[in-house]
Amino acid sequence: MSLISRPNILLAAILFVSVILQVSCEKEPLLEDPAASLVFSTDTLLFDTVFTTIGSSTRHFKVYNPYRENLKISSIRLSGSTSSPYRINVDGVSGREFTDILLRGGDSLYVFVETTIDPVNGNHPVIVSDSVVFVTNGNEQDVKLVAWGQNVTVIRDEIMDSRTLSAERPYLVYGYLVVDTNQVLTLEPGVRMHFSQNSRLYVAGSVIAEGTSEDPVVLEGARTESSYRNIPGQWEGIWLLPGSGESRFVHAKIRNAVNGILADTVAFAGNTTLYLANSRIENMTYAGIIGRGTTIYSYNTVIANCGHYLAALTIGGDYTFYHCTFANYWRYSSRRTPSLVIGNYYIDIFGNVQLRPVKAVFGNTIIHGANSQEMDFAIHPDGVFDVVFDHCLVAVQPGFVSDFSELFSNCVTGEEPGFAGVEEYNFRLIEGSPAIDAGSPEAGALHPFDFDGNSRIDDKAPDIGAFEWYPEE
Repeated sequence: MSLISRPNILLAAILFVSVILQVSCEKEPLLEDPAASLVFSTDTLLFDTVFTTIGSSTRHFKVYNPYRENLKISSIRLSGSTSSPYRINVDGVSGREFTDILLRGGDSLYVFVETTIDPVNGNHPVIVSDSVVFVTNGNEQDVKLVAWGQNVTVIRDEIMDSRTLSAERPYLVYGYLVVDTNQVLTLEPGVRMHFSQNSRLYVAGSVIAEGTSEDPVVLEGARTESSYRNIPGQWEGIWLLPGSGESRFVHAKIRNAVNGILADTVAFAGNTTLYLANSRIENMTYAGIIGRGTTIYSYNTVIANCGHYLAALTIGGDYTFYHCTFANYWRYSSRRTPSLVIGNYYIDIFGNVQLRPVKAVFGNTIIHGANSQEMDFAIHPDGVFDVVFDHCLVAVQPGFVSDFSELFSNCVTGEEPGFAGVEEYNFRLIEGSPAIDAGSPEAGALHPFDFDGNSRIDDKAPDIGAFEWYPEE
């Protein structure tokens, strides 16, 4: 009996597969009807504002063959060709034009699109358009591409003397921006500062960022796409260096960094290192505020959704928070840390205990979140720990208030605050909230208008938190 060699078996297998493919192709003829049309997942691909010279994130759409028969797309190209600011990728292959693409019956393919917009004159956004054109059996179809290009002022690794930044156009920071010693950086209402990955604002002097309710000052990451709107860790944050002067953030939004504000000075130095009012600090990978032996005065402030702490007030200091809302519903990882931690000592590099006196007042303030215990204290018995929670709504375990009864006065525990929409970052109160009319009139009189400008002294008593509840008309 003759033996069939291995090469002959391989050749037979190749011939067999070739025949099967040929028969398969013959069974799936091309649809050549000029009226045949592709179907798209969208007719227009919209990009959020793209800073000039900075690439966008990648968007995509799908192309469908709605027929049982195969279609041959004779060409896919950008209408603007080589002058287009857009770039496309068809099923993993980059280019500006593709030809003779077979799309099997009932199948689909992805088209990925990104753009970089050249610098434009002027301060206002401009619309940059193009389209992806498909030709099938002579039938031309397209998907429109629309982006808003915004010119920016670039700041790169700069040590800055006193300067005022206007809101004419956004600012994009690469690397570091240092406000030098005894210098003042003033941010006018409506200023938007965008920080690239790993960039940080260092303050050896002072920052005066005073916006309005209509035109807040915004400090956030460099990506403006909606998909990046609530992504933390896009930049490093603000560091008020030891010895810095008083920095003021009023009607400001600080978002999507590693740390919102790190205030790092000598305790009881005689000046307020950080004055924070009518502002929001949100989506920090680590902490909203870190106070290291510093002095902070804050009211009508919302600190929300941080990976470890909303406020870590360590190594002593002097802290005052009136009518603030601390709300931590972090959803990007498991959080085991409390939203608020306060300490009056630290261990130095030689293992020695260093006492640092701490004084803190929380008045008419909500401290709540997804955990049942949202505060913790690091107290050394030989140090000064002068902390008061007056008319606050706090999330703590049963017995915590009794263990530290001298620190709590007229506080609400064991109840949900009744926020209007945690997922939407809406921490206003709903009807029936236990925070309504539960605040101290004395503390309310110190700051008689809430975050939205509504009076909190016209009814029975002020509400706890940054927002006063009003019945719907």
